[in-house]
Amino acid sequence: QVDLVESGGGLVQAGDSLRLSCQDTGRTFSWSAMGWFRQAPGKEREFVGSIDWNGDVLEYGNSVKGRFTISRDNAKNTVYLQMDSLTPEDTAVYYCARRPGYVSGRGWTYDSWGQGTQVTVSS
Repeated sequence: QVDLVESGGGLVQAGDSLRLSCQDTGRTFSWSAMGWFRQAPGKEREFVGSIDWNGDVLEYGNSVKGRFTISRDNAKNTVYLQMDSLTPEDTAVYYCARRPGYVSGRGWTYDSWGQGTQVTVSS
């Protein structure tokens, strides 16, 4: 059973913006940290960002700092990834994930993952 469902991916041009959503159908969203990761073809999974349970603490990967913003709405059990100034290097499958406790960039510490949504940025 998959608790996390991503949406919002698509094909955009360089410089465009896109917002991804991740709906959590589980029962622990409100007190869990959430993360976004991505994986491009032939590359390892990359940490994009993480947000703590109430949105006060955020961490971002170096390649997206200043361009991507994570937020969450606990009333809707949803976490968002706002992506601005997209470049072709941002092309990847984007995954959301859930972990207990604090924010983390370590993917292996997340215990639930979505199936991913494709983001393609053309030049």
